[in-house]
Amino acid sequence: MRSIKPLIPASLFVFAASFCAGTASAQQVPGPHPAYLHALSDLRYARAYLDRWTPDEHQDPWEHAAVDQIDQAIAEIKHASIDDGKNLNDHPPIDTHLGVNDRFRDAEKLLGKAHHDLDKAEDVPQSRELRNQALQHIDMAWHSTQNAINHGAMR
Repeated sequence: MRSIKPLIPASLFVFAASFCAGTASAQQVPGPHPAYLHALSDLRYARAYLDRWTPDEHQDPWEHAAVDQIDQAIAEIKHASIDDGKNLNDHPPIDTHLGVNDRFRDAEKLLGKAHHDLDKAEDVPQSRELRNQALQHIDMAWHSTQNAINHGAMR
């Protein structure tokens, strides 16, 4: 009969090598990171505040620009393979009694939260550029929202 003792160190080595390889690859594969999912949720919610609520409602160029930038930020996050599969209209209920400027201010806060979530998200090398592009779109949406607020004060 052969002794099993020489197989034990070899088995431990194979186990340790496979465990380390699995850990290293898991850290680099993009996936559903909570910060990205929170950002997606905040972006959908901000979009709802900026989007037209009725077919005859006027939408200023700044509102339209902000919605467009939010859509592009969402697309960048989804392109980074971080997609929660939810529809743009999947967001918490919004207060339909808010005035226009209050809607814009709520959207502004949500855009800030989304920016913070993405800025503090895990830095996965494969999706770094996509995350940075999403941050740029969020910043442009925030600035468009600021323009809408400033012009809303003149209404």
